[in-house]
Amino acid sequence: MSSHCRICKSPLSHTFVDLGVSPLANSYVPLDKEKRGEIFYPLHAYVCDQCFLVQLEEFENPDAIFSNYAYFSSYSAAWLRHADAYAGAMKARFGLGADSKVVEVASNDGYLLQYFLARGVPVLGVEPAANVAKAAIANGVATRVLFFGAETARRLLDEGEAADLMVANNVLAHVPDILDFVAGFRILLKSAGVATFEFPHLLRMIEQSQFDTIYHEHFSYLRLGVVADLMQRRGLRVFDVEQLATHGGSLRVFVCHDAAHYPISPEVAHILGLEEASRLNDLSGYAGFADAAVTIKSDALLFMINARREGKLVCGYGAAAKGNTFLNYTGTGPDYIKVVADRSPHKQGALLPGSRIPVVSPDEMLALKPDYIFILPWNLREEISAELAAARDWGCRFVVAVPTLSIF
Repeated sequence: MSSHCRICKSPLSHTFVDLGVSPLANSYVPLDKEKRGEIFYPLHAYVCDQCFLVQLEEFENPDAIFSNYAYFSSYSAAWLRHADAYAGAMKARFGLGADSKVVEVASNDGYLLQYFLARGVPVLGVEPAANVAKAAIANGVATRVLFFGAETARRLLDEGEAADLMVANNVLAHVPDILDFVAGFRILLKSAGVATFEFPHLLRMIEQSQFDTIYHEHFSYLRLGVVADLMQRRGLRVFDVEQLATHGGSLRVFVCHDAAHYPISPEVAHILGLEEASRLNDLSGYAGFADAAVTIKSDALLFMINARREGKLVCGYGAAAKGNTFLNYTGTGPDYIKVVADRSPHKQGALLPGSRIPVVSPDEMLALKPDYIFILPWNLREEISAELAAARDWGCRFVVAVPTLSIF
């Protein structure tokens, strides 16, 4: 555990939000171990008063969190469409072909690299979770079970795996030693190569009070200004950025070697300007987030208390990490949300960490005919409500709590 900024090493003293204590968000409890205790860690986010990185302290090492992981990317149809579109766009933009190499860091179950393979582009996945990597390999996606950093990059470079394109989707926030992680990209990336990083945008997180995206697997909460500084510290530079709708509002940042020929897009200055206008270069821009989290918590609890008093059955959907933060912060258990449904068989038949709500299949949940379905991954509300449209036949309504309580 460190009480210093993981980028600039300044002491951490300014609270961004304190969400109490919570178990690891993806540490689902098997039914045969339900009588065992769980370890709860502080979920207290700080903002550095020098470089303004929002971050958690490190209470558990990445091996314990990621070596056997419950999240499989391919169970979200929307995310697969996103991955397919990305592969097509990058192949066209950077002229990737049979002589190119795409390396994805935290490649999960091959959800993305399969689309490059289908377009005739050689790939390599680097994934620390052996159980998830196994699924990728079974689908023909070459995958190495490794944590990524400078040492891993040197090893892969020696093995001839230099990359024309490196991809890091929703992983930059997951590494405690973020400086070493980025150094690996400089090592493995060819001189004219490009790396793209996708991550939820801190600006949107603050604007929409997305406190439930904070959990122990996310060590850092990022914006473009911080990421540009981080890259510069390791001999890389940001030359383009795109705003995405994924995860409640994300950025896709394009990075190259400092000496590479890519001109800097005007969009970089535009996004930096938005962050400056929101005072994210000053501590004042981070005030008020904690109060917004309390308001959401209060409104959600009031809804659940009233639903119980009225004899209404509430079930949840989406055994996602953000849902586990929400449930533990609000103190919600099976008394208020009877079960949570999820499409992933890797989560079904277990209990959610902390709240101990049973995870079931969508069909099992629908068979209960709930009066309300509480959608925990609110960023997928349209996809999920469409998938569960049959529930409207008996008058069931859907609920999301973030950014404000909404019943529809």
